[in-house]
Amino acid sequence: MRPSRPQKKGFRPRRVKAAAAISAPAPAVPERMPRRAPARPAAAERWLYGRHAVAAALANPARRWRRLVVLAGHEAEAAELAAAAKAEKRGAGEPVQVLDRLAFTALLPEGAVHQGLALEAEPLAAADFDDVLRTAETADGRAVLVVLDQVTDPHNVGAVLRSAAAFGALGVIVAEHNAAPASGALAKAASGALDLVPLVRVVNIARALDRVKAAGFWCCGLDESAAEPLSALDLGPKAALVLGAEAGGLRRLVRERCDYLARLPTRPPLASLNVSNAAAIALYEMARGG
Repeated sequence: MRPSRPQKKGFRPRRVKAAAAISAPAPAVPERMPRRAPARPAAAERWLYGRHAVAAALANPARRWRRLVVLAGHEAEAAELAAAAKAEKRGAGEPVQVLDRLAFTALLPEGAVHQGLALEAEPLAAADFDDVLRTAETADGRAVLVVLDQVTDPHNVGAVLRSAAAFGALGVIVAEHNAAPASGALAKAASGALDLVPLVRVVNIARALDRVKAAGFWCCGLDESAAEPLSALDLGPKAALVLGAEAGGLRRLVRERCDYLARLPTRPPLASLNVSNAAAIALYEMARGG
């Protein structure tokens, strides 16, 4: 059970209407479909690039990699990183492969900011939702989760991961479908945080919030029209920060799962922020108040 709802003096919680139960016949059980072999990851998901993303992947004991390729002039740095990973027997093939600029850029998406380093790596194993919830029991200080509702831009998701790592969040929860893949662009924006912060993929965000609440977390959705600023709330030792897509914000069912709605202290005429900027400010506020 969660502890009693934390409040600050003068705070009035909004009233929540109970939804009527709707009975429906049990759906027919579909026939079991044959198990399919997992699809090979797309090229964009196999290649990580950029100094911080590559270094974090090589330093991560859970990450398997195939090739480390570099541009001339980066051999010493790449060899040092590869040697540490090879010592743990996580690599394969040649430690470092030096390519000319034409061959190097042909491996990566157009316009990739690679800083002369790229790593062909296996995708990380899916983060276990229950394991992430259990880490709250031993968290040092306030335990914070970030939940993203239909945030699909890989640069935004990556930037949120980076802020989550900087402010000690336990994990970032996203939808399994209609969400950004763990691509090189996401890893570059995360600046190494993809290998530091669990990225949990769930089938349904609203139901995931039910599990988060059952684990003792209070859920706070960010909404620029909310009456209370985030700094006015005491969310207790376990809190989940819920952010929606920039265009539509939080969806109705996700909003209804939130215990609180809060806003950041922005001012007209530009009251809204990019979702990754909003996440960074909110996580700082929660860390400062924790």
